[in-house]
Amino acid sequence: MSISKDEIRDVYEKLRDQMKRQFSRTVSFADYFTDRWERARYEGFGEGTSVYDNVLILGDVRVGRHTWIGPNVILDGRGGLAIGDYCSISASVQIYTHDTVRWSTSLGKAAMEVRPTLIGDGVYIGPGSIVQMGVKIGNRAIIGALSLVNKDVPERARAYGNPARVLTDRSVPE
Repeated sequence: MSISKDEIRDVYEKLRDQMKRQFSRTVSFADYFTDRWERARYEGFGEGTSVYDNVLILGDVRVGRHTWIGPNVILDGRGGLAIGDYCSISASVQIYTHDTVRWSTSLGKAAMEVRPTLIGDGVYIGPGSIVQMGVKIGNRAIIGALSLVNKDVPERARAYGNPARVLTDRSVPE
């Protein structure tokens, strides 16, 4: 059975218009044809978790329950990545468990470096933030938008900036 471009376009336009009416938003082409919760189940993520179709998932990535993973996110689990329950991973966040700095600068003689990265329960990571390999973010921490997280962030802390700095006098309330 063959489907024409025009038939695909018609279905796309109907789905796009329906989403615009129902939710007042538009999304990338593939997200009209996929189910974010089904993708999370396919990846083995926890109950109630959703992940957009355009999220790049590499290696060993474990995600808990009721976590939202926004569009254009990179989840690099080559060194082991664990994300807890009830997290919000905003659009365009990048979470790494490896880097190739030594590999590149040694002209391929050194190995890629890997270290596990851990994101606790109830963590919010703002849009465009980058979490480097080996970082641990404690439960209920908040990472501000566009932050570069290259050091551990304690439980209930707020961290912002490039590089991210922990605000010691402003913990997250109960």
